[in-house]
Amino acid sequence: MSRSPEFPTILAVTGWATAATVAAFVFATTGGDAPTAEPAPAVAMQPAEPAAPEAATADVEPAVEAAPATDTAEAAPEATPASETVVAEAAPAEAAVLPASSPLGLGRPALPEEIEAWDVAVLPDGTGLPEGSGDVETGDMVFGENCASCHGDFAEGLDSWPVLAGGAGSLKDPRPVKTIGSYWPYLSTVFDYVHRSMPFGQAQTLSVDDTYAITAFLLYSNGMVEDDFVLSNENFTTIVMPNAEGFYPDDRATTEYPLFSAEPCMENCRTAPPKVTKRAVDLNVTPEDEDGKPAGTLPVITLATTGDVTAPTETAEAPTEPAPVETAEAPTEPAPVEVAEATPEPAAAEASAEPAAEAPTGADPALIAAGETVFKKCTACHKLGEGAKSAVGPALNGVVGNAMAAAEGFKYSATLAEMGAAGGVWDDASLHAFLENPKGFVKGTKMSFAGLKKPEDRDAVIAYLATFGP
Repeated sequence: MSRSPEFPTILAVTGWATAATVAAFVFATTGGDAPTAEPAPAVAMQPAEPAAPEAATADVEPAVEAAPATDTAEAAPEATPASETVVAEAAPAEAAVLPASSPLGLGRPALPEEIEAWDVAVLPDGTGLPEGSGDVETGDMVFGENCASCHGDFAEGLDSWPVLAGGAGSLKDPRPVKTIGSYWPYLSTVFDYVHRSMPFGQAQTLSVDDTYAITAFLLYSNGMVEDDFVLSNENFTTIVMPNAEGFYPDDRATTEYPLFSAEPCMENCRTAPPKVTKRAVDLNVTPEDEDGKPAGTLPVITLATTGDVTAPTETAEAPTEPAPVETAEAPTEPAPVEVAEATPEPAAAEASAEPAAEAPTGADPALIAAGETVFKKCTACHKLGEGAKSAVGPALNGVVGNAMAAAEGFKYSATLAEMGAAGGVWDDASLHAFLENPKGFVKGTKMSFAGLKKPEDRDAVIAYLATFGP
């Protein structure tokens, strides 16, 4: 034990502090119902006599109890702050418990007009639709001013911005085109999203009527309405999207999850010995070198070092193409035969005269090249070449000289479909008229392109189109 002269005083103060802590704990846990204990007397803060070291051997509690009665009066002033301290510490614990219904005192109730300004959701059944209307023609102009910079003039999508039109029947393709017409199940999603979030960077700047007009234009771009259609809150719910039945509730919790929640087999799981069922070479997925062997096959080292690998191959291949064979084949295609084939069929020449006039086989290469450049204005909607499919517009392979509205699977406007059924043909005159003024030549056409006003541009495009057969 320490023999410091201050040790008895330190021991007494420590005992008082312990008693005060116990009292505070009892008060906090019982809510103040427990009998109030008398404050423990404390030893007066007086220097201890050097001759009383044996007091250091007393424990904490005896030291407090052994305090002289004459010191009580002096300890009272110190005991009163201790009681106040206990109450001060217990009060926050009682005040921290607030009823669940008590307001926090922050902010104010929202005004009805403030709630209405935020409540812009539109549901599939038409709930939330504001009063208003918009037609396709107005939507074309509003879309061009606010949306075309990202989505293109025909909703075909520019760069990596989303395509909004086309893609019909492509959802099962390896790379489906998900657009408003091919994928979205509800028209309310279109209206709600445009009205809430568009144009990009200027959300909620479109009026209600402009939103109706843009929605009508997008329906028209997907071939769902005609060009004179007017969309309003009254006929909104009559529009049924093509993929409305393409969605179903997520039932994986009952159909798939149980398959993966069973205890997995970790050993002796195979019931039969493994066997090879197919080889990559049979599936034609193994790349080959020029010699027909799998790509990367190493040559036989001994033959490669002696130089015998290539010599027998050359010797074996040499007799397969002898000069006499070439000489024997040469007379089978004499020049007179070619001349004879070219001249004796005037009827066939007459039959092909019209296509030749539109895009002759010997067309100026410079004109075709110019047509390819001009046609870039059309590539957003029309495809050409091997494997071309209809997109926003029909594929144009073999269009020159072909019947109108003949692209299989493409939904043409009613007017163009009638012209095709009546025997209309895309000859030189009709192509010039249509390319110059699409809406003027075919009333109600879905193509909103303004047209090619220069005759030389139209000549070039027709020459370029003629190079692609059906």
